[in-house]
Amino acid sequence: MKKTKYLPYISGSMLLSAVAAPAAIGQTPEKPNVIYFLCDDLGFADIEAYGNQHIATPNINRLAANGMSFTQHYSGSTVSGPSRACLMTGQHTGHTHIRGHIEHPNGQEPLDPNVKILPQLFKSQGYATGAFGKWGLGHETSNTKPNDMGFDRFYGYINQVHAHTYYPTYLWKNTTRVSLDGKTYSQDLIHNEAMQFIRDNKDKPFFGYFAYVLPHAALHQPNDSIYQRYTNKFPETAWNGGYYPAVEKPHAQHAGMVTRIDTYIGQIVAELEALGILDNTIIFFTSDNGPHTEGGADPNFFNTEKRMQGTKRSLNEGGVRVPFIVQWNGKVPAGTTSHHISAFWDMMPTFTELLGLKNTWTQETDGISILPTLTQSGTQAEHEYMYWEFKEGNSIALRKGNWKLIKNNASSTSPVFLLYDLDTDLGEKNNLAAKYPEKLEELKQIMNNARTVSPFSQFNF
Repeated sequence: MKKTKYLPYISGSMLLSAVAAPAAIGQTPEKPNVIYFLCDDLGFADIEAYGNQHIATPNINRLAANGMSFTQHYSGSTVSGPSRACLMTGQHTGHTHIRGHIEHPNGQEPLDPNVKILPQLFKSQGYATGAFGKWGLGHETSNTKPNDMGFDRFYGYINQVHAHTYYPTYLWKNTTRVSLDGKTYSQDLIHNEAMQFIRDNKDKPFFGYFAYVLPHAALHQPNDSIYQRYTNKFPETAWNGGYYPAVEKPHAQHAGMVTRIDTYIGQIVAELEALGILDNTIIFFTSDNGPHTEGGADPNFFNTEKRMQGTKRSLNEGGVRVPFIVQWNGKVPAGTTSHHISAFWDMMPTFTELLGLKNTWTQETDGISILPTLTQSGTQAEHEYMYWEFKEGNSIALRKGNWKLIKNNASSTSPVFLLYDLDTDLGEKNNLAAKYPEKLEELKQIMNNARTVSPFSQFNF
């Protein structure tokens, strides 16, 4: 895949003028606010809008009814850190600095500070920028903490392992470690800070990155009405614990956590509406990878992969295909569905195009702007291929059109190649490698050339 510095269709200034709110003659079109809501380990069909029949998500349903739902959107990786790196940098895991998890004291391998990321893009155009939730792209003493990388305001977890607890003894507020009593639910605190960020910036354009931790393990939440609605709904087998604490009713916990996300979404939309800025706010909703099986969670019970196989840590469709909904009242057609193939690394060029920076923003990207699809204007470019690698799982995957190639045991002298036709086999059950040797060789050649060597031996095959 060629890295691009800008996109060849529709100038950014023309597009922003076309989609921004009408302005009087002589006035500059109003810059849209952007909220990117990233769930943690939410499966493709964990929500009603994508087929779930067990978990109530009425507010996300309204996002879908008022916006566009994508059926073929992919996360950056099958685990958290590299997935978020792909989102922030616009690079897939064959190019981005963070391709897996390298642990440091109090955090993980940091971003490359020389590679600009999304908040810096928005900040260059006068946007207020805020991140709330899990960072996971550095450690507590690194120079790539949120406030180092373009966020004006941050509240949450820097260390993603720290984010495994919902009742922490501290969180970070900007560069200050704030002590907590260990009895307060972190997601409520994070949500309150995100809501205040919206209120504080209602009169200027803002970019809000709302990376709440739900529904990642541990399966913990307050014993309130959200959780109680599920306590007698499902057959339950208690989970006895281990790394994560024991859970009496894991299905109820998971369902409640997803509905809790939905409740937060509803409150965000209501606040935007009350402030009179909903129509000038683009809301993106998605997940960082497929559903997890940790802490007592059982994605098969909720059918979260739908007809797909694979969960978090797998490069099968269930591990990387994620829900993706975009609402922008009056600009993105309501109640529509897109089958356009897209991924996290498309967000950088999408926002570059939105802000009119295609000729001046020189950050290289593996992505393609999806604004033509969102606004139904111009011609939508298509990816030549999509690429993922996950060294911890010793696997590589590539999609080209309807064809998907997975290379397992990738670092061995005898790797296993699995070739699937996703049009007829979304469940990836019928390996066609022997039947289509020419297609196999074509995709193997693309796969071999899709990556650059990482400076970290842990990420090379």
